[in-house]
Amino acid sequence: MNTHHRNARRGTVAALAALTTGVLSLAGAGTAGAESATAAETHPIASSVLGEDYKLTLTAERGTADDYTASVRLRVYTHSGGAWRQSDSALVGEPEGWFWYPLTGKGAVCRFSTSSSEPAPIEISLLRTPSLGCSEPQHFTLEEGTLHAG
Repeated sequence: MNTHHRNARRGTVAALAALTTGVLSLAGAGTAGAESATAAETHPIASSVLGEDYKLTLTAERGTADDYTASVRLRVYTHSGGAWRQSDSALVGEPEGWFWYPLTGKGAVCRFSTSSSEPAPIEISLLRTPSLGCSEPQHFTLEEGTLHAG
């Protein structure tokens, strides 16, 4: 009888150790995954293709210090060798100067105007919040794959 209890305890201790190890592994994996997902979260806002030469994209990048903030990045891609390759990028507005939820919801783009002329004028106005309305337009020019603010 004593042998039966000893074997049962060993089995219980081994099962408990395996369960604890599994729970700790899952907890660690979940935390690391959540941190990296939050730090790298992005959301496409708009894009425009200018002929066969350039593609412009606006992307919201979730804030790292505050989940409610975001930065907006304008990226330029040049078509070369059968693929789009990023040639330049610029921040639209201040870093983390936007709000994440208005940028990722309906009506985020108030104006995204592009042109195929060289240099190509670009005008961007985005929703600050539904109550504040749209931002003042921000202007860029695209010349030979390079962005210029102003």
